Amino acid sequence: MSESDVTRDGVRHARPGRQAPTGVRAGRRRRRRGRGEQPMVPDAEFSSYYGKPVLNKPTWKPLDIAGYLYLGGLAGASSLLAAGAAATGRPDLGRVAKLGAAGAITLSLAALVHDLGRPARFLNMLRVFKPTSPMSVGSWILSGYAPLTLAAAATEVAGRYRLAGSAATAGAAVLGPAVATYTAVLLSDTAVPSWHEGYRQLPFVFAGSAATSAAGLALVAVPTAQAGPARRMAALGAVLELGTFQVMKRRMGLTAEPFAQGRAHWLLRASEALTAGGAALALLSARVRDRRPALAAGAALLTGSAALRFGVFHAGVASAEDPRYTVVPQRERLRARDR
Repeated sequence: MSESDVTRDGVRHARPGRQAPTGVRAGRRRRRRGRGEQPMVPDAEFSSYYGKPVLNKPTWKPLDIAGYLYLGGLAGASSLLAAGAAATGRPDLGRVAKLGAAGAITLSLAALVHDLGRPARFLNMLRVFKPTSPMSVGSWILSGYAPLTLAAAATEVAGRYRLAGSAATAGAAVLGPAVATYTAVLLSDTAVPSWHEGYRQLPFVFAGSAATSAAGLALVAVPTAQAGPARRMAALGAVLELGTFQVMKRRMGLTAEPFAQGRAHWLLRASEALTAGGAALALLSARVRDRRPALAAGAALLTGSAALRFGVFHAGVASAEDPRYTVVPQRERLRARDR
């Protein structure tokens, strides 16, 4: 009699399950048990203390900040188009581009100040110049670009001071690319996963989007005969925007998921369709005398560029709300560093 078979009263009792079966019976029992086996470790859930998110989501107002991103790109690319028009003798294109740049940068600054709450907060950012801060550098770029753009538009409307207007147009064109793209650097410098992980390609995406929006404005308001540079800018901008955005999403891995979810998904799908269709119509409009294809192309390009900025904005907010997009890339970077 084994010790496991004896109770305190000395009576022998069977204890099922205490003696391990051997041989064929053991194998059959293990197979039967494996059919209904449940994992002992539950799937990982990414959470944080007290149910709060790992990151605080951006508190920026979507209409203000996404509008600020869009209008800044429109202004910067329009200044380049205005300089090109001046160099190639296209006065109608130059006039529309200068006025468009001045109006867009004015509305962009108004949206930024509205989100900040008080104009003094923008002026406070000019108290120091910090090269390592995209916000500081961007504030100084805007403070130099806006007066040049307004001066170029004012001389165009007045029809006087042509030399000063030409100098202002050239100066605005020099700063235009920085105005069109620094907002991408600003977003990428945050901890928001779907913005930060795209830091290599996002400035090029915004550059292409800015070009399509400026081209769209010109196609709507400029006679077909003078819209040649706008058509070429539309085609090049669409290729740059759409191609670089696809490359960015592939390289981002997990953090690209918010671009394909919810509101951001529909905005970005609409942006792709409108930008591609608008660029095709822009090229087609050169072969017909009817203005309607050019008008449709311009409207599509302007709307597609806006949808891209709003889509990127909403995707970033969604990625900040889900801790998975913060935790998993951090773990992957740590494992790569250990290897």
